[in-house]
Amino acid sequence: MLSDLTLKNDCLTVVISGSGAVDFDYFWLRDNARDPISFDSRSHQRELFTCKVDAEIKPVEAALVDDGLALQIKWPDMDDPVFYEGQFLAAYATPTPMLAMPEPIIWDAAGLDDDVVRIAHCEVVEDNGMGRLLDIISKNGFAVITGTPRNLDAVSDVTNRIGYVRHTIFGGLWEFEANETMADSAYTPKELRPHTDGTYSHDAPGLQMLLCVDYDATGGASIMVDGFRIAAELKRTAPEIYEDLTRIDVTGAYMGDGVVLRAQRPIFRTDRDGALVQVSFNNYDRDTVTLPKDEMRSLYAGIRAFDRLANDSRFQWRYTLRPGDMLAFDNWRVLHGRGPFQGRRKMAGSYINREDYESAVRVNGLT
Repeated sequence: MLSDLTLKNDCLTVVISGSGAVDFDYFWLRDNARDPISFDSRSHQRELFTCKVDAEIKPVEAALVDDGLALQIKWPDMDDPVFYEGQFLAAYATPTPMLAMPEPIIWDAAGLDDDVVRIAHCEVVEDNGMGRLLDIISKNGFAVITGTPRNLDAVSDVTNRIGYVRHTIFGGLWEFEANETMADSAYTPKELRPHTDGTYSHDAPGLQMLLCVDYDATGGASIMVDGFRIAAELKRTAPEIYEDLTRIDVTGAYMGDGVVLRAQRPIFRTDRDGALVQVSFNNYDRDTVTLPKDEMRSLYAGIRAFDRLANDSRFQWRYTLRPGDMLAFDNWRVLHGRGPFQGRRKMAGSYINREDYESAVRVNGLT
Protein backbone atom coordinates (compact mmCIF):
# COMPACT_ATOMS: atom_id res chain seq x y z
CA MET A 1 0.00 0.00 0.00
CA LEU A 2 1.28 3.46 -0.98
CA SER A 3 0.47 6.78 0.72
CA ASP A 4 1.73 10.33 1.29
CA LEU A 5 3.22 11.10 -2.13
CA THR A 6 5.54 14.12 -2.23
CA LEU A 7 7.29 15.48 -5.34
CA LYS A 8 10.75 16.94 -4.76
CA ASN A 9 13.44 18.51 -6.96
CA ASP A 10 15.12 15.30 -8.16
CA CYS A 11 13.02 12.54 -6.63
CA LEU A 12 9.63 11.71 -5.19
CA THR A 13 8.91 10.36 -1.74
CA VAL A 14 6.18 7.86 -1.04
CA VAL A 15 5.30 5.94 2.10
CA ILE A 16 5.27 2.19 1.51
CA SER A 17 3.61 -0.13 4.01
CA GLY A 18 6.31 -1.99 5.92
CA SER A 19 9.12 0.22 4.60
CA GLY A 20 8.21 3.76 5.63
CA ALA A 21 9.04 6.82 3.53
CA VAL A 22 11.16 5.95 0.48
CA ASP A 23 12.83 8.25 -2.07
CA PHE A 24 12.74 7.25 -5.75
CA ASP A 25 15.01 9.12 -8.14
CA TYR A 26 13.15 10.51 -11.16
CA PHE A 27 15.65 9.18 -13.68
CA TRP A 28 15.49 5.73 -12.05
CA LEU A 29 11.71 5.76 -12.31
CA ARG A 30 11.81 6.74 -15.98
CA ASP A 31 14.54 4.18 -16.73
CA ASN A 32 12.49 1.44 -15.07
CA ALA A 33 9.11 2.26 -16.53
CA ARG A 34 7.18 -0.89 -17.35
CA ASP A 35 5.06 0.45 -20.20
CA PRO A 36 5.13 -1.47 -23.53
CA ILE A 37 7.28 1.18 -25.23
CA SER A 38 9.97 1.20 -22.52
CA PHE A 39 9.96 -2.46 -21.52
CA ASP A 40 9.24 -5.82 -23.16
CA SER A 41 7.39 -7.80 -20.51
CA ARG A 42 7.69 -11.02 -22.52
CA SER A 43 11.50 -11.02 -22.75
CA HIS A 44 12.06 -8.93 -19.59
CA GLN A 45 14.30 -6.64 -21.63
CA ARG A 46 14.52 -2.87 -21.52
CA GLU A 47 13.45 -1.22 -24.80
CA LEU A 48 14.14 2.31 -23.62
CA PHE A 49 17.12 4.09 -25.23
CA THR A 50 18.38 5.33 -21.87
CA CYS A 51 20.98 7.78 -23.15
CA LYS A 52 18.23 9.77 -24.92
CA VAL A 53 16.36 10.45 -21.68
CA ASP A 54 16.89 13.95 -20.30
CA ALA A 55 19.27 13.66 -17.32
CA GLU A 56 17.10 16.16 -15.41
CA ILE A 57 13.76 14.61 -16.33
CA LYS A 58 10.85 15.29 -13.96
CA PRO A 59 7.23 14.16 -13.97
CA VAL A 60 4.64 16.43 -15.49
CA GLU A 61 2.32 15.07 -12.83
CA ALA A 62 2.12 12.13 -10.45
CA ALA A 63 -0.62 10.62 -8.29
CA LEU A 64 -1.48 7.52 -6.28
CA VAL A 65 -4.22 5.45 -7.91
CA ASP A 66 -6.19 2.24 -7.34
CA ASP A 67 -6.67 3.04 -3.65
CA GLY A 68 -2.93 3.32 -3.08
CA LEU A 69 -1.98 0.11 -4.90
CA ALA A 70 -0.10 1.93 -7.67
CA LEU A 71 1.69 5.12 -8.64
CA GLN A 72 0.81 6.88 -11.91
CA ILE A 73 3.32 9.25 -13.55
CA LYS A 74 2.94 11.40 -16.66
CA TRP A 75 6.39 11.87 -18.21
CA PRO A 76 7.18 14.74 -20.60
CA ASP A 77 8.59 12.37 -23.26
CA MET A 78 5.58 10.05 -23.31
CA ASP A 79 2.02 10.40 -24.53
CA ASP A 80 0.42 8.05 -22.00
CA PRO A 81 0.93 7.87 -18.22
CA VAL A 82 2.99 5.06 -16.74
CA PHE A 83 1.80 2.90 -13.84
CA TYR A 84 4.15 1.60 -11.14
CA GLU A 85 2.62 -1.14 -9.01
CA GLY A 86 3.13 -0.83 -5.28
CA GLN A 87 4.65 -4.32 -5.12
CA PHE A 88 7.26 -3.29 -7.70
CA LEU A 89 8.23 -0.18 -5.75
CA ALA A 90 8.31 -2.11 -2.46
CA ALA A 91 10.74 -4.63 -4.00
CA TYR A 92 13.20 -1.80 -4.70
CA ALA A 93 12.62 0.28 -1.57
CA THR A 94 16.15 -0.50 -0.37
CA PRO A 95 19.39 -1.25 -2.25
CA THR A 96 18.92 -4.68 -3.77
CA PRO A 97 21.51 -7.47 -3.38
CA MET A 98 20.64 -8.92 -6.79
CA LEU A 99 23.34 -11.61 -6.59
CA ALA A 100 22.46 -12.76 -3.07
CA MET A 101 22.37 -16.49 -2.44
CA PRO A 102 20.92 -18.37 0.55
CA GLU A 103 22.83 -17.80 3.78
CA PRO A 104 25.43 -20.59 4.06
CA ILE A 105 25.61 -22.80 7.13
CA ILE A 106 29.32 -22.84 7.97
CA TRP A 107 30.53 -26.22 9.22
CA ASP A 108 33.51 -28.24 10.37
CA ALA A 109 33.89 -31.97 10.97
CA ALA A 110 32.30 -31.91 14.41
CA GLY A 111 29.37 -29.73 13.41
CA LEU A 112 28.11 -31.48 10.28
CA ASP A 113 25.38 -34.11 10.60
CA ASP A 114 25.75 -36.72 7.83
CA ASP A 115 21.98 -37.07 7.49
CA VAL A 116 21.60 -33.36 6.71
CA VAL A 117 23.55 -33.66 3.46
CA ARG A 118 22.00 -36.91 2.22
CA ILE A 119 19.12 -37.14 -0.24
CA ALA A 120 17.90 -40.16 -2.17
CA HIS A 121 18.04 -40.08 -5.96
CA CYS A 122 14.37 -41.07 -6.12
CA GLU A 123 13.57 -37.85 -4.20
CA VAL A 124 15.71 -35.68 -6.48
CA VAL A 125 13.81 -36.76 -9.59
CA GLU A 126 10.40 -36.05 -8.03
CA ASP A 127 8.51 -32.90 -9.05
CA ASN A 128 9.82 -30.82 -6.12
CA GLY A 129 13.00 -32.79 -5.56
CA MET A 130 15.37 -30.37 -7.24
CA GLY A 131 14.41 -27.66 -4.78
CA ARG A 132 15.27 -29.96 -1.87
CA LEU A 133 18.64 -30.87 -3.42
CA LEU A 134 19.56 -27.23 -4.12
CA ASP A 135 18.51 -26.22 -0.62
CA ILE A 136 21.01 -28.71 0.83
CA ILE A 137 23.80 -27.59 -1.50
CA SER A 138 23.20 -23.86 -1.10
CA LYS A 139 23.24 -24.13 2.69
CA ASN A 140 25.95 -26.75 3.28
CA GLY A 141 27.99 -26.52 0.10
CA PHE A 142 27.42 -30.13 -0.96
CA ALA A 143 25.01 -33.05 -0.96
CA VAL A 144 25.32 -36.83 -1.26
CA ILE A 145 22.71 -38.28 -3.61
CA THR A 146 22.24 -41.93 -2.68
CA GLY A 147 20.89 -44.76 -4.81
CA THR A 148 21.86 -43.12 -8.10
CA PRO A 149 21.87 -45.35 -11.20
CA ARG A 150 25.52 -46.11 -11.94
CA ASN A 151 25.87 -44.66 -15.42
CA LEU A 152 26.52 -41.42 -17.30
CA ASP A 153 22.83 -41.04 -18.14
CA ALA A 154 22.08 -40.55 -14.44
CA VAL A 155 24.81 -37.91 -14.14
CA SER A 156 23.46 -36.17 -17.24
CA ASP A 157 19.88 -36.28 -15.98
CA VAL A 158 20.62 -34.63 -12.63
CA THR A 159 22.97 -32.13 -14.25
CA ASN A 160 20.38 -31.08 -16.81
CA ARG A 161 17.72 -30.67 -14.12
CA ILE A 162 19.96 -27.98 -12.63
CA GLY A 163 21.40 -26.40 -15.79
CA TYR A 164 23.37 -28.07 -18.52
CA VAL A 165 26.61 -29.99 -18.87
CA ARG A 166 29.65 -27.72 -19.11
CA HIS A 167 32.24 -28.75 -21.70
CA THR A 168 35.91 -28.40 -20.78
CA ILE A 169 39.22 -29.89 -21.88
CA PHE A 170 37.98 -33.09 -20.20
CA GLY A 171 34.85 -33.17 -22.35
CA GLY A 172 31.30 -32.88 -21.08
CA LEU A 173 30.31 -36.00 -19.19
CA TRP A 174 33.31 -38.04 -18.16
CA GLU A 175 34.31 -41.32 -16.54
CA PHE A 176 37.68 -41.95 -15.00
CA GLU A 177 39.69 -44.34 -12.89
CA ALA A 178 43.38 -44.55 -12.01
CA ASN A 179 45.34 -43.92 -15.20
CA GLU A 180 48.93 -42.74 -14.85
CA THR A 181 49.11 -41.73 -18.53
CA MET A 182 46.74 -38.78 -17.92
CA ALA A 183 48.27 -35.36 -17.17
CA ASP A 184 46.22 -34.75 -14.04
CA SER A 185 46.65 -35.73 -10.40
CA ALA A 186 43.02 -36.88 -10.16
CA TYR A 187 43.85 -39.88 -12.32
CA THR A 188 46.30 -41.41 -9.82
CA PRO A 189 45.55 -43.65 -6.82
CA LYS A 190 47.65 -41.36 -4.62
CA GLU A 191 46.25 -39.08 -1.96
CA LEU A 192 44.50 -36.06 -3.46
CA ARG A 193 44.61 -33.18 -1.00
CA PRO A 194 41.64 -30.78 -0.72
CA HIS A 195 41.36 -28.36 -3.61
CA THR A 196 38.92 -26.63 -5.91
CA ASP A 197 38.76 -27.36 -9.64
CA GLY A 198 39.36 -24.95 -12.51
CA THR A 199 41.75 -22.49 -10.89
CA TYR A 200 43.26 -22.21 -14.38
CA SER A 201 39.88 -21.12 -15.79
CA HIS A 202 38.72 -17.50 -15.71
CA ASP A 203 35.28 -18.86 -14.83
CA ALA A 204 35.77 -21.91 -12.63
CA PRO A 205 32.98 -24.53 -12.67
CA GLY A 206 30.18 -23.64 -10.28
CA LEU A 207 28.99 -27.13 -9.36
CA GLN A 208 30.61 -30.51 -9.77
CA MET A 209 28.93 -33.90 -9.83
CA LEU A 210 30.95 -37.02 -8.89
CA LEU A 211 29.26 -40.42 -9.09
CA CYS A 212 30.84 -43.58 -7.74
CA VAL A 213 30.23 -46.14 -10.48
CA ASP A 214 32.35 -49.00 -9.12
CA TYR A 215 34.33 -49.50 -5.93
CA ASP A 216 36.41 -52.62 -5.32
CA ALA A 217 39.20 -51.12 -3.29
CA THR A 218 40.52 -50.20 0.11
CA GLY A 219 40.84 -46.55 1.06
CA GLY A 220 39.89 -43.68 -1.20
CA ALA A 221 37.58 -41.86 1.23
CA SER A 222 36.21 -38.61 -0.17
CA ILE A 223 37.21 -35.46 1.71
CA MET A 224 35.11 -32.30 1.83
CA VAL A 225 36.27 -29.03 3.41
CA ASP A 226 34.15 -25.91 3.87
CA GLY A 227 36.33 -23.17 2.39
CA PHE A 228 34.11 -20.54 4.00
CA ARG A 229 34.89 -22.12 7.39
CA ILE A 230 38.63 -21.89 6.66
CA ALA A 231 38.17 -18.25 5.69
CA ALA A 232 36.29 -17.52 8.92
CA GLU A 233 39.01 -19.22 10.97
CA LEU A 234 41.78 -17.21 9.33
CA LYS A 235 39.81 -13.98 9.62
CA ARG A 236 39.46 -14.65 13.35
CA THR A 237 42.96 -15.90 14.15
CA ALA A 238 45.14 -14.27 11.48
CA PRO A 239 43.34 -11.23 10.04
CA GLU A 240 46.43 -9.95 8.22
CA ILE A 241 46.80 -13.26 6.40
CA TYR A 242 43.09 -13.25 5.57
CA GLU A 243 43.38 -9.76 4.06
CA ASP A 244 46.44 -10.79 2.05
CA LEU A 245 44.54 -13.74 0.62
CA THR A 246 41.74 -11.42 -0.52
CA ARG A 247 44.07 -9.17 -2.51
CA ILE A 248 47.05 -11.18 -3.86
CA ASP A 249 46.28 -13.05 -7.06
CA VAL A 250 47.30 -16.68 -7.41
CA THR A 251 47.91 -18.06 -10.91
CA GLY A 252 46.43 -21.44 -11.77
CA ALA A 253 47.74 -23.33 -14.79
CA TYR A 254 46.93 -26.45 -16.81
CA MET A 255 49.55 -27.58 -19.31
CA GLY A 256 48.99 -30.76 -21.22
CA ASP A 257 46.70 -32.37 -23.79
CA GLY A 258 47.68 -29.68 -26.28
CA VAL A 259 46.59 -26.69 -24.19
CA VAL A 260 48.15 -24.08 -21.91
CA LEU A 261 45.50 -22.54 -19.66
CA ARG A 262 46.13 -19.81 -17.08
CA ALA A 263 43.92 -17.65 -14.86
CA GLN A 264 44.45 -15.43 -11.82
CA ARG A 265 42.39 -14.58 -8.76
CA PRO A 266 42.87 -14.40 -4.98
CA ILE A 267 42.25 -17.48 -2.84
CA PHE A 268 39.45 -15.51 -1.18
CA ARG A 269 37.50 -13.49 -3.74
CA THR A 270 35.21 -10.91 -2.15
CA ASP A 271 32.58 -8.52 -3.47
CA ARG A 272 32.77 -4.72 -3.19
CA ASP A 273 31.28 -4.90 0.32
CA GLY A 274 33.94 -7.36 1.48
CA ALA A 275 31.63 -10.39 1.57
CA LEU A 276 33.25 -13.68 0.57
CA VAL A 277 32.09 -14.82 -2.87
CA GLN A 278 34.49 -17.57 -3.91
CA VAL A 279 37.22 -19.77 -2.47
CA SER A 280 39.75 -20.83 -5.11
CA PHE A 281 42.66 -23.05 -4.14
CA ASN A 282 44.55 -25.81 -5.90
CA ASN A 283 48.18 -26.24 -4.88
CA TYR A 284 48.64 -28.88 -7.60
CA ASP A 285 47.73 -26.44 -10.36
CA ARG A 286 49.41 -23.34 -8.87
CA ASP A 287 51.78 -21.88 -11.43
CA THR A 288 55.35 -20.68 -10.83
CA VAL A 289 55.36 -16.87 -10.68
CA THR A 290 57.51 -14.12 -9.24
CA LEU A 291 56.10 -11.25 -7.21
CA PRO A 292 57.65 -8.33 -5.32
CA LYS A 293 59.48 -9.73 -2.28
CA ASP A 294 57.00 -8.55 0.36
CA GLU A 295 54.01 -9.85 -1.59
CA MET A 296 55.73 -13.17 -2.26
CA ARG A 297 56.40 -13.65 1.44
CA SER A 298 52.83 -12.68 2.29
CA LEU A 299 51.41 -15.04 -0.30
CA TYR A 300 53.49 -17.98 0.90
CA ALA A 301 52.46 -17.29 4.49
CA GLY A 302 48.83 -17.32 3.35
CA ILE A 303 49.15 -20.51 1.31
CA ARG A 304 50.81 -22.28 4.23
CA ALA A 305 48.13 -21.14 6.67
CA PHE A 306 45.24 -22.00 4.34
CA ASP A 307 46.54 -25.41 3.29
CA ARG A 308 47.44 -26.34 6.87
CA LEU A 309 43.82 -25.78 7.94
CA ALA A 310 42.38 -27.47 4.85
CA ASN A 311 44.37 -30.60 5.74
CA ASP A 312 43.50 -30.47 9.43
CA SER A 313 41.08 -33.31 10.29
CA ARG A 314 39.01 -30.90 12.42
CA PHE A 315 37.79 -29.27 9.21
CA GLN A 316 37.43 -32.37 7.03
CA TRP A 317 34.26 -34.35 6.42
CA ARG A 318 35.25 -37.82 5.24
CA TYR A 319 33.10 -40.50 3.67
CA THR A 320 33.88 -43.49 1.46
CA LEU A 321 31.54 -43.28 -1.52
CA ARG A 322 29.81 -46.52 -2.40
CA PRO A 323 28.50 -47.41 -5.86
CA GLY A 324 25.43 -45.25 -6.47
CA ASP A 325 26.57 -42.40 -4.22
CA MET A 326 26.93 -39.11 -6.08
CA LEU A 327 28.50 -35.98 -4.63
CA ALA A 328 27.08 -32.67 -5.83
CA PHE A 329 29.11 -29.76 -4.52
CA ASP A 330 29.68 -26.03 -4.81
CA ASN A 331 33.13 -25.67 -6.37
CA TRP A 332 33.21 -21.98 -5.38
CA ARG A 333 32.97 -22.89 -1.70
CA VAL A 334 33.84 -26.50 -0.88
CA LEU A 335 37.25 -28.07 -1.43
CA HIS A 336 37.26 -31.75 -2.30
CA GLY A 337 39.92 -34.41 -2.01
CA ARG A 338 40.43 -38.15 -1.66
CA GLY A 339 42.50 -40.48 0.41
CA PRO A 340 44.94 -42.93 -1.25
CA PHE A 341 43.50 -46.25 -2.35
CA GLN A 342 44.40 -49.67 -3.68
CA GLY A 343 42.15 -51.50 -6.10
CA ARG A 344 39.55 -50.28 -8.58
CA ARG A 345 37.59 -47.08 -8.11
CA LYS A 346 35.63 -45.84 -11.12
CA MET A 347 33.97 -42.43 -11.08
CA ALA A 348 31.78 -40.43 -13.46
CA GLY A 349 30.95 -36.77 -13.37
CA SER A 350 30.23 -33.41 -14.89
CA TYR A 351 30.56 -29.69 -14.30
CA ILE A 352 27.83 -27.04 -14.24
CA ASN A 353 28.41 -23.33 -14.82
CA ARG A 354 28.04 -21.06 -11.82
CA GLU A 355 25.34 -18.89 -13.37
CA ASP A 356 23.23 -21.96 -14.17
CA TYR A 357 23.48 -23.18 -10.59
CA GLU A 358 22.52 -19.73 -9.26
CA SER A 359 19.63 -19.55 -11.73
CA ALA A 360 18.30 -22.91 -10.53
CA VAL A 361 18.48 -21.70 -6.92
CA ARG A 362 16.40 -18.62 -7.83
CA VAL A 363 13.92 -20.53 -10.00
CA ASN A 364 13.27 -22.89 -7.09
CA GLY A 365 12.45 -19.94 -4.80
CA LEU A 366 15.45 -20.31 -2.48
CA THR A 367 16.48 -16.61 -2.56
